[in-house]
Amino acid sequence: MSKTRTVTIFGSSLPVNGSAIYSDALRLGKLLAEAGFAVCNGGYGGLMEASARGAYEAGGHTIGVTCDIWTSRVNPWIREEVRTCSFEQRLMTLIARGDAYIALPGGTGTLAELALVWEMMNKSRLSETIGGQKPLLVMASYWKPVIACLEQEARLLPGESEKPPSAMKIITLADTADEMAEILHQKLRS
Repeated sequence: MSKTRTVTIFGSSLPVNGSAIYSDALRLGKLLAEAGFAVCNGGYGGLMEASARGAYEAGGHTIGVTCDIWTSRVNPWIREEVRTCSFEQRLMTLIARGDAYIALPGGTGTLAELALVWEMMNKSRLSETIGGQKPLLVMASYWKPVIACLEQEARLLPGESEKPPSAMKIITLADTADEMAEILHQKLRS
C-alpha cells in the first residue's frame, strides 16, 4: 500500500468566497484531491479555507496546522487539525507534513512560509531535516517580482552575472491551478 502524498499550500487568509483567487484555490484543492493527494495548510480562512474546501468536497483528506497564539477557529473543511504552540512550531509542522509545496498569493506570513521552505531546500544540511528537495511551486503572476528580485543575487558575484543562483532551480513557476496539479502529478507520481 502506498502512502498518500501531502501537498502543503501556503496562502493569504484574506480572500473571501466569490473572489477570483478564492475560486482558483478551491479548484486547486479539488484537483489535488482528485489526483489522490492530501491537502495541508494553515487551517484558517481565505486561501487556506478555499483549498481545504475544494479538497474536502472532492473527498480528499485535509490537514490544518493551527496555532495557540491565534483565537481563530479551524475552518469547517479540515478533517485533521494539528494544533501547535508557537508560530515557529507551526511553520516547521507545515513544512514537515509536505511532500510538495505551493505558494499562492499572500502577505508576510505566506512570504515567511515560502522563504523558509525554499531556504531549507537550498541548504543541504537543512534540506536533510525535511527529507531533501521536494517540488516547490509558486503562483507565477503573484510571486514573479519577488523571484526576479532574488535573481539579482547573481550580479553580486564577479564573473557569474549570467548564471542564475542555485536557489532559482528549486522553484517552479505555474500560472493556473490546473498547471500546478499537473506538475505535481508528474513530479510525485513518477
